[in-house]
Amino acid sequence: MLNLLSDRASLLSPAPLMTTEEARMLGIVVPSAEWVRVRRGVYAARGACDSLPPWMRYALRVHAYLRAHPDAILCLESAAVIHGLPLFGEPRDIHVYDPVRTASRRRGDVAVHTGAMPREVVAVEGIRVTAVLDTVVDLARLLPPAQALALVDTAIAPAQGGPLLLRDLRDRSESQPGSRGRRRMPWLWRRADPASESPAESVSRAVIEWCGFESPASQREFRYEDARDRVDFFFPSCRAIAEVDGWQKYGDDERTRSRRFREEKQREDRLRRHGHPFARWSLSDAWRVEPLAQALRVARVPLVARPQTAMLATLHGSPREKPRSA
Repeated sequence: MLNLLSDRASLLSPAPLMTTEEARMLGIVVPSAEWVRVRRGVYAARGACDSLPPWMRYALRVHAYLRAHPDAILCLESAAVIHGLPLFGEPRDIHVYDPVRTASRRRGDVAVHTGAMPREVVAVEGIRVTAVLDTVVDLARLLPPAQALALVDTAIAPAQGGPLLLRDLRDRSESQPGSRGRRRMPWLWRRADPASESPAESVSRAVIEWCGFESPASQREFRYEDARDRVDFFFPSCRAIAEVDGWQKYGDDERTRSRRFREEKQREDRLRRHGHPFARWSLSDAWRVEPLAQALRVARVPLVARPQTAMLATLHGSPREKPRSA
């Protein structure tokens, strides 16, 4: 469900693109078995895009739009693609900022936005986008809370390449006019954590709170048996440790994956030997809630509050995303 493009791979299209004019010059007939239409006048290599996950399908749509409209100013999720910010699912629309227009408009899957407060526009390797500060604040006011928390954590966390300070985000948010999303911002600022090392951790922290479990400490280190182990979450009252798994953490090479998986198992066994109950889940488990909650119950993490059912309900889909079946 998630993509974090902190290595600037976001600047590249996830599949080769070709315009109608380029196809004519090369004598290629489109659409065809080898090329699929992404949007009017822009085609992608079918073999490279058939198996793309949702967030990469969206990145492909953004780059296809740029091929047809190279002078556009991207904003919101479309700017997030270029800035390397985390995305969840496949956003429904391409978002464009037009500071000249007096009213926003929509045409097909393209939403053109204006605003009472001007946004800073920057060029990222030739692509015009709203600056990362504006992009993060604008999205934080619109996204479901857990997604917004992952976005803000990424923007402020040194481990994730975050270039911003929390106070700058808060100041920019408070200077913006309009009430949309404003009431959720205090919750977001109180829970943003620069120690977060992945969007999966951020989403998990929100789910832990909303389920009513004890709040964990992030990125705690332990020294046992001449080893130093840093863990995602530590629950002080019961000494439980929790980790959020993502297959990407084990690397792309099969031998690397095997080695790191073995090291993780040895690390978990070492921590268990020293009296730490252990819980483990994936990002998909966090979205589904119950697998995460069951893992914490087995680790005897105490419940300290009643579940927040209204907040948990925000985990299930967003009107800003395309339907999962699409």
